[in-house]
Amino acid sequence: MANLKEIRNRISSVGSTMQITSAMKMVSAAKLKKAQDAITAMRPYSEKLTELLQNLSATLDSDAGSKYSDQREVNKVLIVAITSNRGLAGAFNSNIIKEAKVLAKETYAGKQVDFYTIGKKGNDILSKTGNVAENNNAIFDDLSFEATAEIAEKLMDMFSNGSYDKIVVVYNNFKNAATQIVINEQFLPILPPKASETKVSADYIFEPSKVKIVEGLIPKSLKTQLFKSLRDSAASEHGARMTAMHKATDNATELRDALKLQYNKARQAAITNEILEIVGGAEALAG
Repeated sequence: MANLKEIRNRISSVGSTMQITSAMKMVSAAKLKKAQDAITAMRPYSEKLTELLQNLSATLDSDAGSKYSDQREVNKVLIVAITSNRGLAGAFNSNIIKEAKVLAKETYAGKQVDFYTIGKKGNDILSKTGNVAENNNAIFDDLSFEATAEIAEKLMDMFSNGSYDKIVVVYNNFKNAATQIVINEQFLPILPPKASETKVSADYIFEPSKVKIVEGLIPKSLKTQLFKSLRDSAASEHGARMTAMHKATDNATELRDALKLQYNKARQAAITNEILEIVGGAEALAG
């Protein structure tokens, strides 16, 4: 059995860990509220913009399609993996890395697959096992639509100039603080609307023209789509970290209680031994 000093040191160490995990939980909870409000407010706009774009695109002639909807043979694939810059968030980052690897090795086996990593944790792992074309760690320092638009424009250029035939975004979709769903979403080329989703529009007058409107909407829609993915990921990260730190605090509490019980037993045993030694000594003197 460990001596009393060692147990006291362990109790003190676990107590310090509890303070850290508890503080991190509260910080993540505060950040989660802001990130959750942001993604909740953005989703209706993003979904409506996508719906509008699909309905307009469905009514265009086939030869008036956008360069971003060019469905060509897939030989080169770019996987955009969105992780975080920090750890201690449970399986938040590992789930994205695992999904990206599965896509590269199984879904797109036999094709040239590169990674565009957003977040330090994903880059640290994928750069060792795959070809990382580019990495961006600074986006989460100040997440904004303008910074996201720059990344989206790079991705659009990579597709339009033929560097890649398909671009897929892998990220955590925020459901609630305890649940994040890994999504792999086709970014380019733009998927045509399903026949069941195509709506017959009224006889509108388009100015300057329907084609010009669609051409203007597509880049904005793609930028908004990527921004929504980044906001989803940010909210998911804070939720995952808050949950992980909550569990870590609970585990540390259980460990501290177990160590205190062990300490009390060890102290009681030590006191009992001292009493027995005193009694034994007294009997020896009396004899």
